[in-house]
Amino acid sequence: MPFTGVSAMDRKQEFVRLALAPGVNRRELCRRFGVSPTLGYRLLSRYLAEGDGGLEARSRRPGSSPERTEPELEAQVLAVRAEHPAWGGRKIRRVLQDQGLACPPAPSTITEILRRAGVLDGPRAGEARDWTRFEHAQPNDLWQMDFKGHFPLEAGRCHPLTVLDDHSRYALEIGACANEQTETVQGRLTQVFRRYGLPRRILADNGSPWGTAGSSERHTRLTVWLLDLGVSVSHGRPYHPQTQGKDERFHRTLKAEVLDGRCFAGLDHAQAAFDHWRHVYNAKRPHEALDLDTPSSRYAMSPRPLPDTIAPPDYEPQAHVRKVHAGGWISFKGRPINCSKAFAGRRLALRATDTDGLFDLCYRTHLLAQIDLRQNTPQSVTDVSEHPSRMSPV
Repeated sequence: MPFTGVSAMDRKQEFVRLALAPGVNRRELCRRFGVSPTLGYRLLSRYLAEGDGGLEARSRRPGSSPERTEPELEAQVLAVRAEHPAWGGRKIRRVLQDQGLACPPAPSTITEILRRAGVLDGPRAGEARDWTRFEHAQPNDLWQMDFKGHFPLEAGRCHPLTVLDDHSRYALEIGACANEQTETVQGRLTQVFRRYGLPRRILADNGSPWGTAGSSERHTRLTVWLLDLGVSVSHGRPYHPQTQGKDERFHRTLKAEVLDGRCFAGLDHAQAAFDHWRHVYNAKRPHEALDLDTPSSRYAMSPRPLPDTIAPPDYEPQAHVRKVHAGGWISFKGRPINCSKAFAGRRLALRATDTDGLFDLCYRTHLLAQIDLRQNTPQSVTDVSEHPSRMSPV
């Protein structure tokens, strides 16, 4: 039998004892032990040179690897990885190129270097993944906004607010917030708008403060404020976080590169960490969805500045203008129509369509819903807020 198994050493010792006996036919001995003559003679030679130590199993790794990456280059790879523990082969290669290295290793080679060094994480680390990506054509066409799951601080909790440009993946805001209330979000967005200008549209989920999950009302005080600024608002499909896939993926990166394994004393400590990493993410970290360019290389500020004051809506003479009652409804042609309490005190316009009895319900230039008076019900509202393509241009 071959020299494997729990008693392999015993069989090797027996083989060499028999092989050293006078007059033994060593080829026949190899046949009976189930090993090749090459292996048998090599084992005997090692035993004669080293004794029992020569019978120990040895690595099949070659004594030299002339094509292996130079230690100095491996050290550069591991240095980048040490500074950014969540980055893989493609990102590290791009950073080495940007640092002036003429011939950096291939991403697969860098992945193998990381694997040998024992710094790859997870069962699928280094594996290729197929993605289908959709993005808007220009910066500021769409921003995605959401809260990442809150986490404990040494005192209190942090609710990270993130705002991401859909086209460039540029992180416009990572805010260490104490809560998820309207005033908090509006204050943060005001700072973002002052720095970067206004987007055409913001996509958010259905949760508070920008959504009314579980309610027939679609707008909140925050979304009405955005409409006043000329920013359209749309909401993702309920229970479908994939609608905001870029921001969800950004949250995963934020967790891996900033939050995992760290504890923050308070909101200021967390904000300092967010601000430092936001610069790394925007200006240094190669993004695979951008062909390893950085988000800052694709982002440009919006030409639409935050206005100093908000003028009241000015509707055309042919529009039917109605003021929203405190209860969130208007009266039109003898019918009460529910709108939203968020519009209380504001004036909405009903604009006739090409279909008799069908009216567009609008706030400023934003299409909110369609009113179908052909129905024999007191109110009939078709919500269009989830269909950005049907919104009037801002």
